[in-house]
Amino acid sequence: MLSTIAPVGALLLSTFFVLVAAGLSGYLIPLRAVAEGWPTLVVSLLATSYAVAFTASCLITPRLVRRVGHVRVFGVMVTALSVSQLLNVLIVDPTVWIISRGLTGFALAGSYMVIESWLNEKVTNENRGALFSVYMVVTMGGLTVGQYMVPFGDPMLPTLFIISAVIYSFAIMPTSLSSAQSPQPLNQVRMNIPRLFRNSPAAVIGMLLTGLIGGIWNGLAPVFGSLSGLSTTEGATMLATAMIGGTVFQYPLGRASDRMDRRRIMVLAGGIGTVSCLIAILFGAESRLVFFAGMFLLGTVLYPIYALNVAHANDRAEPDEFVDISSGLMIIYGVGAMFGPLIAGAAMDYTGPGGFFVSLFVFFVAYALYAGWRIPRREEMPEDERGEFQATLPGQETTPQTLELDPRSDPEWGQTEEDGDDVSPAA
Repeated sequence: MLSTIAPVGALLLSTFFVLVAAGLSGYLIPLRAVAEGWPTLVVSLLATSYAVAFTASCLITPRLVRRVGHVRVFGVMVTALSVSQLLNVLIVDPTVWIISRGLTGFALAGSYMVIESWLNEKVTNENRGALFSVYMVVTMGGLTVGQYMVPFGDPMLPTLFIISAVIYSFAIMPTSLSSAQSPQPLNQVRMNIPRLFRNSPAAVIGMLLTGLIGGIWNGLAPVFGSLSGLSTTEGATMLATAMIGGTVFQYPLGRASDRMDRRRIMVLAGGIGTVSCLIAILFGAESRLVFFAGMFLLGTVLYPIYALNVAHANDRAEPDEFVDISSGLMIIYGVGAMFGPLIAGAAMDYTGPGGFFVSLFVFFVAYALYAGWRIPRREEMPEDERGEFQATLPGQETTPQTLELDPRSDPEWGQTEEDGDDVSPAA
């Protein structure tokens, strides 16, 4: 393992700095917005702006890299990230913050893509799985560390914003001093939505609903915590507990989906999400033990359903189509993430904090019902023709270069000598 990590240590360190600052600012900014008394719907525009810009960057950044190169683009992206945090301190205004949050989303996606393209230069078919796993640990660990930095400061003061800007600036140092050569140009997203839908309607609609769910959680969970009387430490624990639930249950949920119709697991996941939201609606945050147990239960499906959708779509595709199909699904997730916060923000403005989990409840129910509706309309994929589930990053941290790191990007991944050349047709 050490021999795998050593050549990319500087890149992983840059990744860690970026994700720590992202975790810090992603939790801090909604808290400050609520403390300023801004309506929840206005706060939700911060999340929507982020999702729009993040998705756009996945389409635009490859063109920028082709024009000026990886090092310059990464330097600009990290500078933009630092500037966006300092703008939040200088001008506390909803319009400025919406623009600033969009700048953060665009620059974060660009930073991920450049770092991941460097990592891809070091990957081989032998170490791809190990390196991808390490990258996931660094990413999730960085986000968690950043979130737990918030309780050590006051969101109403500039200190935490400045710290976030400084940490973003640290990220450029390991990469700039690395002796690694610049990689090949970034991959451009290619997608054919009608073909994707014909290939797997359950995956496409499921990913759209997953984007709605993920956008609500990532953008408004800190708002719910603040409005419900959770301390900043308890709010960070709420986010971390859900993430731990997702990490623990990615593998068992995925293995179960390898052994039976994945749509049945999607129904199960939607049902678990529905139950966890119902617990939160009925009990709220009054009983911390029950609430955090519910958040752990929510996390067991909140994060894995993204990978579940990807696995289902790729079951009915050629092995060498993984990146193209997953890129298309990533954009669909981004579209959902744009609208989810707006819907939940309006619900919270109308009904109070409870509108947060009511919105999640509705979309989890829709996720389960649609997957269940699709089961009798297409025969189950034979087990020996299904791909193997692979845990992956949440959609909000996924770029086309992340997909290149994924072991499934190797057309021979999961194949055995007995596997034939025929691939089951899209039914």
